[in-house]
Amino acid sequence: MASGTYGQPLYVQLVDALREKIDSDMAPGDLLPSERELSEHYGLSRTTVRQALRELESMGLVDRRHGKGTFVAEPHVEATNLSGTYSFTEQMRRLGRNPSTQIIDFDVVDAPKQVASNLDLPLGGMVYSFRRLRLADGVPMMVERTYLPASVFPGLTSELLAQNPLYDVIEKRYGVIIREAKEEFSASLASGEEAFRLGISEGSAVLRLVRRTRDDVGQIVEYTHSVARADQFKYKITHYRGQPTG
Repeated sequence: MASGTYGQPLYVQLVDALREKIDSDMAPGDLLPSERELSEHYGLSRTTVRQALRELESMGLVDRRHGKGTFVAEPHVEATNLSGTYSFTEQMRRLGRNPSTQIIDFDVVDAPKQVASNLDLPLGGMVYSFRRLRLADGVPMMVERTYLPASVFPGLTSELLAQNPLYDVIEKRYGVIIREAKEEFSASLASGEEAFRLGISEGSAVLRLVRRTRDDVGQIVEYTHSVARADQFKYKITHYRGQPTG
């Protein structure tokens, strides 16, 4: 295995090679070659092989069993569909998973130019700015940076957000009825900070989402940037062809 191919670390190259092998040649429950065999086959150190296997385990692709070896994992977790009306908490519960949230930071700030524009606020209008780590069964899934207009949600606290889903707080505590949420998706690679928060390697594939949410009178009440693990989420859409003409 060539060192530095495409600028990637050797263990990342091995992760890609083993993922391809798992996808094309192996089934759940199959035993992978031992660390020694992988080291000899790919010409890599045992340390590099272990790092790659740990990464595959964190991605849910293999199970490492002490004294027995490394096995292809059962596909026990359904990837989360990000299309349609989206609530992380509701979707995790529908999948039978236990959602939880950690507040990374919380503040009230003057809206920067981009934030003010996306919330239809005057420059310098006050907004709540907070980051949340979203987890399912204790597994980090998504990091979200959210901005809310402070005038719409007076008295909001980090404790309230830590204990309740955001949309429950918006609708049940403040009486704001959500009618529309528009999201844009793009593929990207995780930065060092994002990788640390999500428990993945720097440079791993992620999905970036930008959401703007309106209430029932058309006011924008939420502006959110999210980074989601690509191995835990999917985007699905159905297209319908219109009636033929002519």
